[in-house]
Amino acid sequence: QVQLVESGGGLVQAGGSLRLSCTASGRTFVTTAVGWFRQAPGKEREFVAAVDWRGRLENYADSVKGRFTISRDGAKNSVDLQMTGLNPGDTDVYYCATGGTVPYEDSQQYRYWGQGTQVIVST
Repeated sequence: QVQLVESGGGLVQAGGSLRLSCTASGRTFVTTAVGWFRQAPGKEREFVAAVDWRGRLENYADSVKGRFTISRDGAKNSVDLQMTGLNPGDTDVYYCATGGTVPYEDSQQYRYWGQGTQVIVST
């Protein structure tokens, strides 16, 4: 069993930055891919970014390319999502998930999920 906890969400003005962190307990986290997704009330969960188990292959949604960066920190057993150039369209609850070894965009490929962290971008 892997437990994931997201942190770093909050309120930020448009154009600002936030750094989300996904921390895991459980051995399998270091050998699996990790993805970040986001979801607004009443909407489908949307892929944001993912990284493979080695931290070498990254995958980003077109909407965040060039603004968001995903990275692994083996020492902390965490995966961070650095978000810059935020706009109100980025307002969502952000979830991290882990499973498999490939940075899939499909949420069905991920077995374990965190509870989410709220990001609000004001104008």
